[in-house]
Amino acid sequence: MADLPGGISPTRSAYLELKDERRQINEGYEFLDEKRLLLAAELLRRLREYEALRQVLQSLWDTARAALAAACGRHGLDGLSVLPVAAVEETRWTSTQQRFLGVTLADGSAEFERGDVPEAAVNPSPEAGQCADAFSAFAERLGELALAEGSLVRLVRDYTRTERRARALENVLLPELRDALHFMDEQLEAMDQEEAVRVRRARHEG
Repeated sequence: MADLPGGISPTRSAYLELKDERRQINEGYEFLDEKRLLLAAELLRRLREYEALRQVLQSLWDTARAALAAACGRHGLDGLSVLPVAAVEETRWTSTQQRFLGVTLADGSAEFERGDVPEAAVNPSPEAGQCADAFSAFAERLGELALAEGSLVRLVRDYTRTERRARALENVLLPELRDALHFMDEQLEAMDQEEAVRVRRARHEG
């Protein structure tokens, strides 16, 4: 009697157990396959939001650079660097977290609360104030970008892990089980034929 790889003898009970194992693994594969599709869809959605946020930040950065150029044109770089600045008294974070297929995702934004300027500027100007406001607005959105990027990294990590597991089942375990069941089915059929021949011979001899 031929044996299956791993030393499993082709018996009816072993055949049924192997079919049940294939069913369970196939269910696991279907779950992973659906999960990776959902993760991919969420990744694409958040990637679009991330790119939109990057465009907003680029616009804020361009505004801040232009404001800096205007302030430097008014005061000069040395004059601008000695202007008194308001300290950031508090940063208020507004953030939310949610679980998506076991992955923690975060969204949020920051708002700076600037304190009073310690002393009045000798040569104040609207350009200097606009420069400070522009860079403050840019810095506030950086926190939002950081949270969005962190969520993307976690989604990519989980998608990669899910994809690897799904491919292992799809390309390795399920084909092995299919071949093993096919081999066992052939062996059992041959055994049935041998048994039928043996029974007929026994009847003739009797």
